[in-house]
Amino acid sequence: MLKLMDKPVSNAPWTPASWQSRPVRQMPAYGDPVRLERAVAELSRLPPIVVSWEVEQLKQQLGEAQRGERFLLQGGDCAESFAECESDLIAKKLKILLQMSLVLLHGMKKPVIRVGRFAGQYAKPRSADGETRGDVTLPSYRGDVVNRPGFTAAEREPDPELMLRGYERAALTLNFVRALVDGGFADLHHPEYWDLDFVQHSPLREAYQQIATSIADSLDFFEALSGGQIHEASQVRFFASHEALLLPYEQAQTRFIPRQNRWYNLTTHMPWIGLRTAQPDGGHVEYFRGISNPVGVKVGAAMDAAWLAELVRILNPGDEPGRLTFIHRFGAQQIEGCLPAMIEAVRATGKSVLWVCDPMHGNTETTAGGVKTRRFDNILGEVQSAFRIHEAMGSVLGGVHFELTGEDVTECTGGARGLADVDLGRAYRSTVDPRLNYEQALELAMIIAGHRPR
Repeated sequence: MLKLMDKPVSNAPWTPASWQSRPVRQMPAYGDPVRLERAVAELSRLPPIVVSWEVEQLKQQLGEAQRGERFLLQGGDCAESFAECESDLIAKKLKILLQMSLVLLHGMKKPVIRVGRFAGQYAKPRSADGETRGDVTLPSYRGDVVNRPGFTAAEREPDPELMLRGYERAALTLNFVRALVDGGFADLHHPEYWDLDFVQHSPLREAYQQIATSIADSLDFFEALSGGQIHEASQVRFFASHEALLLPYEQAQTRFIPRQNRWYNLTTHMPWIGLRTAQPDGGHVEYFRGISNPVGVKVGAAMDAAWLAELVRILNPGDEPGRLTFIHRFGAQQIEGCLPAMIEAVRATGKSVLWVCDPMHGNTETTAGGVKTRRFDNILGEVQSAFRIHEAMGSVLGGVHFELTGEDVTECTGGARGLADVDLGRAYRSTVDPRLNYEQALELAMIIAGHRPR
């Protein structure tokens, strides 16, 4: 069932397995096809992680963001690890996203859609299939759902059983998120629930506290006048997203929902295609064209107008609002030269997309000491340029996409505390890409919302 065919088949009807007839990039080489088939079959029998009505609700809200009526905040770890499926770490991720969304709500005066890079962000694309240390070359680490980070042959061997462990961790994570939300953790009346202990002395604390108090007071005042609660303030919803890189995993949880008369990927609410796997004739685009989720595509400088137009044609032929999100990632130095042509290319199709700025991936660099990092000023500069360019071209920037953590890490330089290259070794914990820490993420939200904490 999962053996890839040698040549693409064009104009074939879509099925959850039709991606297998196309060339597929970033696919791990599983050594035992029988074990792979067995793991996928078991995964396909398990209950879905999300349900179709949640997916449709998110799509509706993304359609509103497309029109400038809402704003998407999408953020979380570069790559989740199974070991970090812990209640405290999950709560910290929610806290920073809640605090950022509160600041954006206050400054932008529009509802914020909260989408976490969690509950499934276990696979990562790699620039090479192998990693060499000294005289030893082994398969690259592709995330906890594929293999293990230790540098031994056994640990780097792709293990299909890890898909089941990934499903379990994703379900546990989302279950805990839902329990917190249902229990009032995300109630906008009580932002004091979201305090993070290590920022008691943050230079941003006072500015944030003023915003939180202002919103809580406003809600109390409005509800006193109206005699009832604002439902959306007390029942804040979180949605999940991940890069749908490992297609056997995604296929196994793809279900036809008769009442909707549609197919859905029920591993997550909003899957996306990465820049390395966005070829129009590739297996990932083929898989995505048949599911009814809102889908994202990372787009960058290497894509020309024809490539973008073909993605729009394949992934959103009916121009459904909220269906297709283009997450552009250029880098602070390239966005001015690349984004206007991209906006024009999509406009020429006669169809609409939701535009979102990812200012992280295009701004990755390596220090003189060999440490991968990102500079706060470059991240901020790309976001500010994105807002300016979209406005000048009569377009709408409807969201931002950050790699961040609620932990007190030192992986990106700059920000309110002025972290320098020398500070990176103090608390550098990412095994893949550098993330914004709590203060840097909150500062970005404040600047985007029109506040100047510095």
